[in-house]
Amino acid sequence: MPRRSATATAPKRATNVSIRGDLLAAARSAGVNLSATLERALAHELGAAQRRKWREENRDAIQAYNEHIEKHGVFSDDARRF
Repeated sequence: MPRRSATATAPKRATNVSIRGDLLAAARSAGVNLSATLERALAHELGAAQRRKWREENRDAIQAYNEHIEKHGVFSDDARRF
């Protein structure tokens, strides 16, 4: 389950969304809290977008690090017993 951040207590704002009618009817019938469900889905998507952005921004450094490890190994290579 995602960690709650300080923004989880941020004030709520009303908005309009459009969803398929059959999904809305089924959600209402099942007692699904649409606001909470949307917030969880948005938090998940935003986290994924941030991870993609970080990987893209750090791609060169990650590649350089991996090349260094392939060439020189890691510091603990001599200490490992596995």
